[in-house]
Amino acid sequence: MATEAILTPASRGPVYRPVNRTVERVFFSGMAVLLCVCVFIGFSPTYFQAGILRAPLPSPILHVHGAVFTLWMLLFLVQAALISAHRVKWHRSLGTVAFCLPPIMIVLGVIAALDALHRGVQIGLLAPSVSAAIPLIGIVGFTVVIYASWRARRRPDAHKRLILLATCGLVEAAFGRFPWARLGLPPAAGAVTGLGILVLLVIAYDLVSLHRIHRSTMWAAPFTFAVGALSVPIGMTPAWHAFAAMLNRTIGPHI
Repeated sequence: MATEAILTPASRGPVYRPVNRTVERVFFSGMAVLLCVCVFIGFSPTYFQAGILRAPLPSPILHVHGAVFTLWMLLFLVQAALISAHRVKWHRSLGTVAFCLPPIMIVLGVIAALDALHRGVQIGLLAPSVSAAIPLIGIVGFTVVIYASWRARRRPDAHKRLILLATCGLVEAAFGRFPWARLGLPPAAGAVTGLGILVLLVIAYDLVSLHRIHRSTMWAAPFTFAVGALSVPIGMTPAWHAFAAMLNRTIGPHI
């Protein structure tokens, strides 16, 4: 049994609450496996089972995008495994390399979203401009949380929660490719449902292990869910339609 620092408004310093490290390792490792399984299921028909590099994707940039985001998921899984195996030094060394990926992922995510917008890709019955709001706003959410996780890299209790929630936000794209139609849900609603379940799992873990919500979870969990849930409503506004049209007109032809 170890301790974990929890800051409370009424305290002048950290209050240390006992944390069962075995349960902690099982939870974060289990979440890493769950997220990787969700990504595999979601992208299996069009990417993994289609041959990965040989997959008939509509744009070359999507091959680079898919490879880099897959590498992130694999590194996320390996990093969780290293902590479970008590290889903290290896985890930190690999983390230095892993944090070179987010800036590349952000750029590739924007390019892939604009490419899809220019090709008129639709998510379910959503118009291309609304469909583009989902990845573009999602990238903004990922940027905010992943940057916060980097700032918190010397505070493991906050860092691991922020990394997990940032990756949960990425997995929403995989949820959007689940067969939600069998349940009568459109893809966008199904994706938000899946994201909501992941966020609730993180909150539930905090409540069970700490008997309160960790302050990093307290802001990052609702923020991550709000980004996923509000992207479609934002995408339906006239302001977003005008913004998407400007992006498609000025940047789309050059991708």
